[in-house]
Amino acid sequence: MKRKILLYEIVGIVFIIMLGSLLHFTYEISGDNALVGVFSAVNESVWEHLKLAFWPAMLFALIEFVPLKRFAQNFVLAKSVSVYVMVAVIPAIFYSYTAFTGENLLAVDIGSFLAAVVIGQLVSYKLLTYRTLSVKAQWIALFFVILLAVLFVVFTFVPPHLPIFEDPITGNYGIC
Repeated sequence: MKRKILLYEIVGIVFIIMLGSLLHFTYEISGDNALVGVFSAVNESVWEHLKLAFWPAMLFALIEFVPLKRFAQNFVLAKSVSVYVMVAVIPAIFYSYTAFTGENLLAVDIGSFLAAVVIGQLVSYKLLTYRTLSVKAQWIALFFVILLAVLFVVFTFVPPHLPIFEDPITGNYGIC
């Protein structure tokens, strides 16, 4: 069973990277459609780029739920922690390297996205194959992943004026 779960998590890496890469461009391609903007990056801010990992990871979790629910432990917890890891790794790498370089490096930004997805999926695998944890932990995880989804939607339209939400090219925040 561990092999089957590992295979799904590896397929998930490819799925999340491919869909996330596509979502970088879909808002502009859609003619700045606000509904598309909820799931896509609407500007070049760090926050908007976190959607590129979050939404594909959530979609893949829905896809793999049915085939894995009989074999995997802690499904909701695993997927919740996984996406939190992804959305933590990207800004951690970004703010770490820009503190030293003083500039954005596209190759490092792409690498941070790839690393975040791989690390997140590996964390998911470990939790899916770990002993069963409490039902309370599953509910708490579900609450926090729903909270993050709501924040992605709300902050697309009304982001706080903090550096993580600012488009470094235009100086704008959210959908303008």
